[in-house]
Amino acid sequence: MNDVSQNFEARATRPCWQRKLPTLGIGAGLALTGFLVGTLLVGAVEAPGTSTAAMTPPAINVEQQVSLESRPQGFAEIVKSVRPAVVNITVSKVMTDWRPHDPFESRPDWFGPDFWGRDFFEKRKVPPSPRSPFEMGMGSGVIVSPDGYIVTNLHVVDGAKEVTVTLLDKREFTGKVIGADPQTDLAVVKIEAQDLPSVPWGDSSTLHVGDYVLAVGNPFGLNSTVTQGIVSALGRGGMGITQYEDFIQTDAAINPGNSGGALINMRGELVGINTAIMSRTGGYQGVGFAIPTKMGKPIYESLVKTGKVTRGFLGVGIQEVTPDLATSLQLQEATGALVTNVNDDSPAQRAGILRGDTIVKYQDVPVADPRALQRAVIKTPIATTVTLTIIRDGQEHEVMATIGEHPDTKRMARTQPSSDETSLAGVSVEKMNPRMAHRLGIDQDIHGVVVTSVKPGTHADQAGLIRGDVISEINRQAVHSVEAYEDAILKLQEDQPALLFIHRRGTPLFLTVKA
Repeated sequence: MNDVSQNFEARATRPCWQRKLPTLGIGAGLALTGFLVGTLLVGAVEAPGTSTAAMTPPAINVEQQVSLESRPQGFAEIVKSVRPAVVNITVSKVMTDWRPHDPFESRPDWFGPDFWGRDFFEKRKVPPSPRSPFEMGMGSGVIVSPDGYIVTNLHVVDGAKEVTVTLLDKREFTGKVIGADPQTDLAVVKIEAQDLPSVPWGDSSTLHVGDYVLAVGNPFGLNSTVTQGIVSALGRGGMGITQYEDFIQTDAAINPGNSGGALINMRGELVGINTAIMSRTGGYQGVGFAIPTKMGKPIYESLVKTGKVTRGFLGVGIQEVTPDLATSLQLQEATGALVTNVNDDSPAQRAGILRGDTIVKYQDVPVADPRALQRAVIKTPIATTVTLTIIRDGQEHEVMATIGEHPDTKRMARTQPSSDETSLAGVSVEKMNPRMAHRLGIDQDIHGVVVTSVKPGTHADQAGLIRGDVISEINRQAVHSVEAYEDAILKLQEDQPALLFIHRRGTPLFLTVKA
């Protein structure tokens, strides 16, 4: 960079009142002043042959004025119908472990700089200070039924002791979490009210990249904020945000507090639930993600009807097909889902699928990648017989498989602990996965369930069980899933202590929880 450009940049970055004008001689300064004054005087005099009337702007007649007033003014009509149905959700959470080094401290901040994990950018230089045992949170929700059913994100209400729902007209209601799905980060909240404003469900599968969308929510506590953008991409996955991902990407401004808010199409229909942003600053940077209604609506209906989400299960481990793998596997193109593992006694094993097979079609629909196969399977009704096209040793085959129920089907999340007076009452858990194992510093080969909350004052809390512990055994019975944990709990008597084998930050421990 030369000296001239450097001087120019230096001047350009200064506030306007600090910039210096070039130095002029006295004569040149007077001449310049006279020139400016003369110019202003001449400009104030009418030019010869020009009338004042000619300089007057033409008047707008009545017909033109009516036409201008009746012209569409942006998205006002859509917003008018949607805003009353987007609510503010405030939660009070009991922090079961407010010690300085919380093992969950590095969990993703859905709208913060730790979105990709603390190690992705820079570790904090100052240890976190002790937190209060109580914490307030805020997010958004969408009323989808006039009788008070609200869709939001699970991370908005997870661990909530109290849920308060505030409408646009300032009415407040106490909300109850009636169901949740950790695999997609969706939850359903119910308030006792009737004839509420609601947003109709839309079909997100009709969206195209470039379509206009509106985001409605409560960023930074600014109620009923509306932002506008377009659909930037569809079918985003592999983000590590949830287990099942099929996000709508949008550039509509989304910020902290927008979680659980509405993504609306130009017909005023709900097409997505705003969930996360990609940001290095914690604020809006033009990349937001919403759960599409083609995924969210069936989950909502299942949670309301049965309190759980039932998903199809094929029983295979799969990976993406790279160009090099395609060549090695004698595939014509790098598409499909490569089978890396077949579960014992699974629908896939009974159908004759083998490790090394590449699934290229599901019900005669091409499989683009592993996520496409995953989405197709989990949406298939249980006991449905499907046709899969596979390529094995360069030859195409068709196999028939009967879809089973996913063994990790989650029951509804509870805001309050179970009323059972067992030694482990008040403990909430969720399934262990490789990402969480890495975050907790635990070997991925270790199986168990992760403690997500422990109610203060319970037997488990007094015994020292904390959030982030991984329970691998209860009374010498292996715990490999949430279902196995629940089975072990049912076997406990009211006055029976529980011997737990746990892993805490990679260290194995035995812990006795007295009844």
